[in-house]
Amino acid sequence: MKSNFTPEHLKYLRKQKRRTVFVHISQIGVLVALLCLWELAAQLQWIDSFITSSPSRIWNTLAELVQNGTLWHHVWVSTWETVVGFAIGTTLGYCVAVILWWNDFLRRVFEPYVVVLNSLPKIALGPIIIIWAGTGKASIITMAVLISVVITTITILNGFTETSNEKQLLLRSMGANKFQIFTKLVAPSNVPTLMATLKINVGMAWIGSIMGEYLVSKEGLGYLLIYGSQVFRLDLVMTCTIVLCLLAGVMYALVAFLEKIAVKKFDI
Repeated sequence: MKSNFTPEHLKYLRKQKRRTVFVHISQIGVLVALLCLWELAAQLQWIDSFITSSPSRIWNTLAELVQNGTLWHHVWVSTWETVVGFAIGTTLGYCVAVILWWNDFLRRVFEPYVVVLNSLPKIALGPIIIIWAGTGKASIITMAVLISVVITTITILNGFTETSNEKQLLLRSMGANKFQIFTKLVAPSNVPTLMATLKINVGMAWIGSIMGEYLVSKEGLGYLLIYGSQVFRLDLVMTCTIVLCLLAGVMYALVAFLEKIAVKKFDI
């Protein structure tokens, strides 16, 4: 089959592909170089490995946690709490944004309260959440929901209100009602906004769940972080931190994959 691309365009595509590969190789190279420098500094005692740990000590701690099965249990607990909080917070925030967009009176009344709630440090609500939801997983999920729902509401609502007024007016002139305007114009045009919000909520949900585990949990990666700091096991703290980075990265990659599907489906 004959290609529709010109030789110049094919050359440009090959150049872009090589550039992307070079960027990925450079990213890996920087990470390897930092780990080697960290390990070298620890071995030569330029730094105190008891305080800063080292890649070899982190690896040994990780192997120990995997061998005795501790890691998988705590990873599962934190991941489950985060995913549930992420899903509930995003869904609830989207629904609230729809309601506020739909009713201008409600938006004018409640938008300032949403902004104030967003600026409030959620950790300050920790004692109240514990009293209301108890000391189990419910309070941890509630913390994750509180953090992500406000961000979702504000971001999505801004996207809704910034949708082209000219296009909305055109649909109204053609006899479209508000539901049709939302389903045919507002919601589809804000799919990129939703995808961006999902990416933000990945980090927000992890912050909420780990913050909740700091307060009440006896299991999960947040609990291991607190336990490690209390008994001065900095290797454990660093290991849990790296595991958290990996889990957050995987969750972010899944959202990015979902975004690619949405781009193809909605032709964004």
